[in-house]
Amino acid sequence: MKKISVIGAGSFGTALSVVLGNKGFMVTVWAREKDVTRGINRDRVNPEYLSDIDLPEEVHATSSIEDALEGAEMVLFATPTHALREVATRVKPFLSGEEFVVTVSKGIEKDSFMTPSQILANVLEGVVLEDQIGVLTGPSHAEEVGLCKPTTVVASAYSKRTARIIQETFMSPCFRVYLNYDIVGVEIGGALKNIMAIAAGIIDGADLGDNAKAALMTRGLHEMKRMGTALGASQDTFSGLAGMGDLIVTCTSRHSRNRFVGYHIGKGKKLDEIISGMNMVAEGVKTAESVHQWARKNGVEMPITEAVYQVLFENMDPRDAVKKLMTRNAKNEIMI
Repeated sequence: MKKISVIGAGSFGTALSVVLGNKGFMVTVWAREKDVTRGINRDRVNPEYLSDIDLPEEVHATSSIEDALEGAEMVLFATPTHALREVATRVKPFLSGEEFVVTVSKGIEKDSFMTPSQILANVLEGVVLEDQIGVLTGPSHAEEVGLCKPTTVVASAYSKRTARIIQETFMSPCFRVYLNYDIVGVEIGGALKNIMAIAAGIIDGADLGDNAKAALMTRGLHEMKRMGTALGASQDTFSGLAGMGDLIVTCTSRHSRNRFVGYHIGKGKKLDEIISGMNMVAEGVKTAESVHQWARKNGVEMPITEAVYQVLFENMDPRDAVKKLMTRNAKNEIMI
């Protein structure tokens, strides 16, 4: 493989461009903003995201989707889930059908309840085979990936061959890639951990303590398993990198955008005020809305997701939401 196209010049697209460029691949990044393409091509930095990280000479940028895709053997979508359908629709006419397609988006689409790989399979049908589509996910903050700090993720796909190709493409001494063929499970884990990170941030912001946060992460993992297994995922997946691993880093790291949102809500700020001050997307906000809708429609009990939704969209006081969770009917921890 010689050329890889990265669709999206945000923080993670930029970080993965560094990983791929350092391996010797020719990487073309598609960015909407002309100042971003100019900064990458002229100054070897992305002026909007990870601006302190120098980009390899192998990385170039363009604001033309057609140019970005010309000659590409792999296309990496690094766009927020809510924008993925629109961007993939724009990309589709320029695909040959021979490319491997990878997504690093983490979310659930509203109304359709599709995961990112399902959105791509749906949009690209007739051009790209489902077996050529896969995902890369796990505990991997862009700020650390771009600096070549040790990171471990999982690759998954609709075919084992595609998963192995993704693994081989991204594997490096500082970016280790495992295989997990449970594509439903790894995507549900990647999506729901963002909701839990908002809740963890609320706990920190409201100074509710470490006990509460430990309980939140543990019961949040259970909630991730509940949705995943309802959709056919393996429970074991949620004990791995795409489940527990991603949950830990997103709930605890200073780099976590979703924890950042929750933290400031816990401090008393309003959601609109927080979002307007961010230049990056916190996927958990829209995912909370989608998963709440899915749980209601399918009769699946997801009390933490419900609480986060009520705080974000129904103006429930965070402390009232915690009290509501704490005073639910007594239950067994593990249903046998």
